[in-house]
Amino acid sequence: MRLEGARMDLLKKIWTARKLILVVMIPLLLLPLPLIHPCSESSCAYVLIVTAVYWVSEAVPLGAAALVPAFLYPLFGVLKSSEVASEYFKDTTLLLMGVICLAASIEKWSLHKRIALRMVMIAGAKPGMLVLGFMCCTVFLSMWLSNTSTTAMVMPIAEAVLQQLICTGIADSLEDSVTVDTTQDEESDKEENQELSKNQLELMDRKINEKHEVCMLNEESNGLVLMTGFRPEFSKQTNGYLPETPVSIPVPKKPKIRRDSLYPTKRDHMICKCLSLSITYAATIGGLITITGTSTNLIFAEQFNNRYPEAKVINFGTWFIFSFPIALIMLILTWIWLHFLFLGTNFKETCSLSKKRKTRREILSEKRIHEEYQKLGPISYPEVVTGVFFVLMTVLWFTREPGFVPGWTSLFEKKGYRTDATVSVLLGFLLFLIPARKPWPSAVSSESKGDDEEDEEEEDPLAPMITWKDFQRLMPWEIVILVGGGYALAAGCKVSGLSMWIGRQLEPMSGLPPWAVTLLACLLVSAVTEFASNPATLTVFLPILSALSETLQINPLHTLIPATMCVSFGVMLPVGNPPNAIVFSYGHVQISDMVKAGFGVNLIGVFVVMLAIMTWGGPLFQLNEFPTWAAMRNVTGSL
Repeated sequence: MRLEGARMDLLKKIWTARKLILVVMIPLLLLPLPLIHPCSESSCAYVLIVTAVYWVSEAVPLGAAALVPAFLYPLFGVLKSSEVASEYFKDTTLLLMGVICLAASIEKWSLHKRIALRMVMIAGAKPGMLVLGFMCCTVFLSMWLSNTSTTAMVMPIAEAVLQQLICTGIADSLEDSVTVDTTQDEESDKEENQELSKNQLELMDRKINEKHEVCMLNEESNGLVLMTGFRPEFSKQTNGYLPETPVSIPVPKKPKIRRDSLYPTKRDHMICKCLSLSITYAATIGGLITITGTSTNLIFAEQFNNRYPEAKVINFGTWFIFSFPIALIMLILTWIWLHFLFLGTNFKETCSLSKKRKTRREILSEKRIHEEYQKLGPISYPEVVTGVFFVLMTVLWFTREPGFVPGWTSLFEKKGYRTDATVSVLLGFLLFLIPARKPWPSAVSSESKGDDEEDEEEEDPLAPMITWKDFQRLMPWEIVILVGGGYALAAGCKVSGLSMWIGRQLEPMSGLPPWAVTLLACLLVSAVTEFASNPATLTVFLPILSALSETLQINPLHTLIPATMCVSFGVMLPVGNPPNAIVFSYGHVQISDMVKAGFGVNLIGVFVVMLAIMTWGGPLFQLNEFPTWAAMRNVTGSL
């Protein structure tokens, strides 16, 4: 027994220190690779494998693991230290910083909450429409904010509605099937009188045909009560019931109150599950629409532009045109799937747009949403400024190089100097300068909605829209370093020739059609990203897929864009992405619910992405031909 106890203690200690053991053992076990084969390809492969294992296992923080190429590449002679350092700060970093400035202003002045509540008010309180309303507002916000921030912003609003739903359900669980006619109050009395007249039953006694009993049904809130008119001489013998002909009246089933659960009924629990999961899926869908919507889009854009500098095909406009239909189709199909899974197939009942008949619960839910919206007060001056900047940034992104007409960059003599980051940083910088109060005397001090901790700044009439603390609180520096580590790995693979070596090993796949290669890449990436972080997974796969596309003479966008989108479909587990973890922490869903619902969403995502790449993606990016910019990269890489 003592020996077994000692073994258990040893195993517990090893398990506790598993991450430290992995951090130390992986480099030592792989060290023979660059020592036995002292060439640049093997050295780069060593760095790539070590970094990838650290990322996938999360033995060290993602940002710290991204620094591994910064010291291993110079040590093994793959890249100079100055060359590696230049990879950690790129154009997309400036783009992200400008977007974070706008996001900080949106969050500080509660513009996101106003947008979310307004969209939910438009959708209504029917369960199906409520879920769809939250999904639409989450998708819209996630286009411009990070998926994690959007989920963290919307979930408290959804939780307030769900708590109102639960509290109302406990109070009226016996009256859930009773509807309140909001427009026909005068006719309700007539309907009740008609029901009472229909429910009068005349019962004849079998032995005494001349005598009869009349049973009256009186409908009450707790069920049906039998009111019997009977002869006095039978009162003592029958105790108020007919002696030989008992009448059995079917009583409608009452909703069962679940004493062992926080939810009044199972249906309430299903609504909570459906609404919670819909928010994390909608955040993922919204992040696909814009280049800045999620970090994986930024990683793809920068690595693609670095690898193929002659390809001027990926910008905000082209990405939006390609991805918006994908998000729209995914939104509808995901809503239908969640509705079928948790709310059933009666869409007419849960999605009715009619405002004539509503349950008591729906009325109270709408009241709670209106109360939350009223707390925001009238729209303030900072919200207006933030909204103007939001629209202005979007318009300038779209019109920079729309493709079908000359953009505003054509007004400048030198071409290629201005990118989406230029617009983003310029408008973000202005938010640090523009005062948060109206410049004219009619400004009301109560319109300032900053945090209580910033009272001193609010007293300053020239206090800006955002401060550096606001920006610093939202800026994801870990993602910036992670993206930089991916750029460094890609640069090392390019310089060392590792990417070409990988491409040559994949030549046996040349017999497969392009759609089959893309489908395999999508399925592989979707499976790996369930257990590893999305940015790390994409950073590892992009160089491999690029080399594969060049070897098979396939347009690299044919595989890279679908893989970039499918890497966001890690929605089956709480560890798949941060929005999943946020929703799971509220306690409405279990892992089995996430796996069951997420598997369907994953299949929907892969199907829609494949549909897009085989239809409207072809003419948009000329995917049916091997482009000259990829051929030039293939030739220069082989030299």
